[in-house]
Amino acid sequence: MGRKVHPIGFRLKINKTWEGRWYAEGSDYVNQLHQDLALRELVRKEAPRAGVSRIEIERFPGKVKVVVHTAKPGVLIGRKGDNVKKIRQNLEAIVGKKIDLEIKEIKSPDLDAYLVATNIAEQLERRISYQRAMKRAIQQAMRQGAQGVRVEVGGRLSGAEMARSVNMREGRVPRQTLRADIDYFKTEALTTYGQIGVKVWIYRGDKLPEVEEQVESTEGVYVSE
Repeated sequence: MGRKVHPIGFRLKINKTWEGRWYAEGSDYVNQLHQDLALRELVRKEAPRAGVSRIEIERFPGKVKVVVHTAKPGVLIGRKGDNVKKIRQNLEAIVGKKIDLEIKEIKSPDLDAYLVATNIAEQLERRISYQRAMKRAIQQAMRQGAQGVRVEVGGRLSGAEMARSVNMREGRVPRQTLRADIDYFKTEALTTYGQIGVKVWIYRGDKLPEVEEQVESTEGVYVSE
């Protein structure tokens, strides 16, 4: 089953969480979902070179919290914070509420599936060999501490007449193991011969769900370890 479903959706509430954390019903749900899509698109459009990966959105009464995970926080913030102020104003114009904008740095960009997949897609668009792009991405991820990497590309590779898919793997990628911390992303490269799909799985080791165990103390009072 783990091979047939989205690796992140498969692990939700186990060792992954939702990128949008809020609740709504009816037309409110539709409106807020479209707002989330507009917020994410705006952040990526305003800072295309900042290496923005995940954008988490939490909604509270009267304000919306947006957490941006980026490989280059300096580029996103801009000189004296000008870029961040502009982004915050544009986000507030979309939502109509106060925006609490938080920026988190991605310490290891080569272990982020979104950044690796988009990097491979950009190389394919620049007509770099797909084998070279895949091998380089795998080597860099393994050097950064990944326990396993799998990269798959599909389409008219190198301008071939017939579309095919090719995958490369190094290390372990246990797609059916729920405790495995697997980051996944798929994207497309728009080449002169058509679209080439890129899929990336990165296994970063096992990550057990955090469960608070209630243990009875000597005084009969329950404490959390």
